[in-house]
Amino acid sequence: MDCYGAVPNVDSLELLSHHFEDDILALFKHALPFTYFCFDGQFYEQTDGMAMGSPLSPVIANFFMEDFEKKAIEQATHKPVCWFRYVDDTFVIWPHGQEKLTEFLSHLSGLH
Repeated sequence: MDCYGAVPNVDSLELLSHHFEDDILALFKHALPFTYFCFDGQFYEQTDGMAMGSPLSPVIANFFMEDFEKKAIEQATHKPVCWFRYVDDTFVIWPHGQEKLTEFLSHLSGLH
């Protein structure tokens, strides 16, 4: 599964609005929603998510994931000892046992 397709455009633009001036944000708003691709001879328009192959996708996905992780860990009842992410891979040290890990994963899934 491509992780970029799971990053929502609307939420990403909202987050980017807190980090960039209006003129730069206008460029993001123009570039993000227009993604076209061809599959099996048929052309399609991607209506949400970051496009695979777009140079913007990794940058925006990283902004989105940093914000998501911060909120998720702050709101969690039980927290990992450490949390490291590289693109869509995470390394986590979890000292609270399997049952609490299952609860934490449900917490993550329920946030977005």
